[in-house]
Amino acid sequence: MSDLFGHEPFWVVGLKALLIFVILVLYTLFNIWFERRVVARMQHRIGPNVHGPFGLLQSLADGVKLALKEDIVVKAADKLVYVAAPILATIPAFLAWAVIPFGPEAKIPFTDTTTPLQLTDLPVAVLYILAVTSIGVYGIVLAGWSSGSTYALLGGMRSSAQVISYEVAMGLSFVSVFMYAGSMSTSEIVAAQSDTWYFLPLFPSFVIYVIAMVGETNRAPFDLPEAEGELVGGFHTEYSSLKFALFFLAEYVNMVTVSALATTLFLGGWRAPFGIPHVWDGANSGYWPVLWFLGKTLCFIFLFIWLRGTLPRLRYDQFMAFGWKILIPVSLAWIVAVAFIRKLRSEDMLDQKTLIWAAVVAGVLLLATFLVPEKKPALRQAQEPQSDSPEFDAFAGGYPVPPMPEKVDIPKEARR
Repeated sequence: MSDLFGHEPFWVVGLKALLIFVILVLYTLFNIWFERRVVARMQHRIGPNVHGPFGLLQSLADGVKLALKEDIVVKAADKLVYVAAPILATIPAFLAWAVIPFGPEAKIPFTDTTTPLQLTDLPVAVLYILAVTSIGVYGIVLAGWSSGSTYALLGGMRSSAQVISYEVAMGLSFVSVFMYAGSMSTSEIVAAQSDTWYFLPLFPSFVIYVIAMVGETNRAPFDLPEAEGELVGGFHTEYSSLKFALFFLAEYVNMVTVSALATTLFLGGWRAPFGIPHVWDGANSGYWPVLWFLGKTLCFIFLFIWLRGTLPRLRYDQFMAFGWKILIPVSLAWIVAVAFIRKLRSEDMLDQKTLIWAAVVAGVLLLATFLVPEKKPALRQAQEPQSDSPEFDAFAGGYPVPPMPEKVDIPKEARR
């Protein structure tokens, strides 16, 4: 961790905070356009192409349109909480970027000041990100409760259960990274990946995190808090104008936040891809690391869009069962395995070659489990119950009543 953190001039800190805010807003506008273009390509449509070159100003036009719309507040709403909820959902999304490293130290143009391309760092920076992002769910829950609508309330309750469930799996996926890096500081974790990016030795943790980050951000196929087929629009059903725009902004900033965290913990952070530093000495200097970092996050954004355009929405019980019965137990088992392997390697009882072969065998066995056909239960021949009840008379009460299904004499062949 750099010694400059906490000792920089105020104008440097303010400038870096302003740049982070501007980058996130512009990145959000780009991601909305990017999502529309990619999904349109997948569905053989054109997508936005009118406002600006290639339709790049379409997101800005939509933002202006939302700002000019009428701001409607429903009568049944709790006014104070109703207004505060979108603000509470948006601010934590930006605060999480205080400890995300964009690059190493660099010189500020037109000055002699050198500063790390990171606002600040903490010994427990990753835990800070988890704590801050978990506050954002309060905005969604309070939005659903304060709207005075049943659909919005159900969406808020779904979101709280969803975030709690998948934050547990997400937090457990970080433990193996902490054991390998020996630190919870984001800058030190990036420095520890100078030789090998952690998504290779910790591939199960990487997969668990990628699944959990989709559930954490309420994105398809896990967008159950705002399932329009069931809940109209979910927690933001009763919102319009700028308040709705804040929820929209928070969702897309959270997408970039979890993508940046995945890049930092598993893909080497701002470091250049494999092989490039060996042929180009300046790949990890200057402002090139910022481009590598944003390029890696854009790959995760594409993954979000790909999932949205490909997979159908899960049922809520399937989604919760997957989190509690599969992701969390697998995470706990993997943490125990990583701790055991680290102990054996520290005692020189396990070499690299043996570890690689063990990983290959475990991967083959895991793939084999998917190839085993599922055993279908045998059809049970149910005996026909002997009914002693008298024949049903629809006009017994003086008014024609349709018979109940169990009172209708259905032939045995039709029942089967």
